[in-house]
Amino acid sequence: MKIQIHSTAANLGQSAGQEAARLIKSAIKDKGFANIILATGTSQFATLQTLQQEPGIDWSCVTMFHLDEYIGLPITHNASFRKYLQERFIKKVPSLGKYYLIDAETNPIATCAQLGELIKQHPIDVALVGIGENGHLAFNDPPADFDTKEPYLIVDLDAACRKQQWGEGWFETLDAVPKQAISMSIQQILKSTHIICSVPDERKALAVKNCLENEVSNLVPASVLQTHPNCSLHLDESSALLLKK
Repeated sequence: MKIQIHSTAANLGQSAGQEAARLIKSAIKDKGFANIILATGTSQFATLQTLQQEPGIDWSCVTMFHLDEYIGLPITHNASFRKYLQERFIKKVPSLGKYYLIDAETNPIATCAQLGELIKQHPIDVALVGIGENGHLAFNDPPADFDTKEPYLIVDLDAACRKQQWGEGWFETLDAVPKQAISMSIQQILKSTHIICSVPDERKALAVKNCLENEVSNLVPASVLQTHPNCSLHLDESSALLLKK
């Protein structure tokens, strides 16, 4: 794992976005196309802004998947990750070749199966991810399922995860945060050729420490990134505050 510590969250996002752009352009040059995964949430604001502004990417050659979505939440809701990606990325990259968003409003089981077949046909070149305050990766809260081969699964959101979503201002009350979501699985994320993980903010510092300085454990799901051969972890000084080195 390559770890980079930046002075600010803005610098973190710029570096992560530039790295993603280089890898996407390299995949297109080598194969003629690129398949990517985009994350959402406050940790990705600067990364996605940088990525969409980077010159030289033929977005018509890019297919995008995303990581997770709340079950039953309408796309019009402020916390909808489909809404987030539509507004913060898709509308700003109108030449994007294809994109597959998670529709968790209809039949979650059927949605998991449909997206699972699609992503099997699109091996991922670059995955952008983050780490939750509880150490989750996507919505794989602890104890995460490290073994399932299913690309997408229905998960229960734990109290810490739901509290984070409320604390970030996506929901008016804690009770309004859904208790289930569709999430890309750990094994599917690890299939990505390159993983770029962006983690700003001091409230993530303990999770970062636990992910990097402890053994890999499904009780700290993002610790599994230690096992990936091409993972870049971008931190700012606040999120790196508790690291020994």
